[in-house]
Amino acid sequence: MDRQQKIIEMFDTISPTYDRLNRILSLGIDKGWRRRACHTALKTYGKSAALLLDVASGTGDLVLYWNRASKKLNLPIDHVICVDPSVKMLEIARRKVSFAEFLVNEASAIEVADGTADLISIGYGIRNVVEIDRAISEFFRLLKPGGVLLILEFMQREKQSFVDKLMRIYISKVLPSIGRAISKDERAYTYLPESIAAFLTKEALVEKLQNAGFEIVEARDETFAISTSFIARKPQ
Repeated sequence: MDRQQKIIEMFDTISPTYDRLNRILSLGIDKGWRRRACHTALKTYGKSAALLLDVASGTGDLVLYWNRASKKLNLPIDHVICVDPSVKMLEIARRKVSFAEFLVNEASAIEVADGTADLISIGYGIRNVVEIDRAISEFFRLLKPGGVLLILEFMQREKQSFVDKLMRIYISKVLPSIGRAISKDERAYTYLPESIAAFLTKEALVEKLQNAGFEIVEARDETFAISTSFIARKPQ
């Protein structure tokens, strides 16, 4: 079994407790990150959207924030597709999101026509994609000229601040114990700190986006740089 398939199976396993664990482990702070990011990305696009692709959609959380931003800004999103390789995660998303279509695909190979998406998002999922360059190229292919890409992720830091060190202790020591107690799968919450430690820096991801042809609109750290939001545009 390849590495990508092992990650997919891990998310299938933890899907029943995924939402509850996220709220507990993040202390609910992630809600503000998601809300601000979707609002800013849709405002950046600046008009109604025919199609939103939410990649690595998981249980559909981010789509709900897109929907709220759409109503608040009065910028309708006509059609939403939640894309994820985990069948079990999408089963939960179907129960939460009544207005979307669901597509079982990996981020690096999405069965949607070229240049049809106005908006693409991937919330805390690109770190789990083995073929990151291929996925970024796929996002570029799928977006219309002028379309907007939103990425939310936990990034590696070149220089560790005091807060970074505290977070590293929390993620590597405390989080796996809580995750094991609730989900009964210690592997998933051991994987999280390992995947963050092995992931890209903010600067490296910006470089990859630019190399793929994207224009960077924003690369913003949130709450002591725990999370980072990236907004990029496909040139007209």
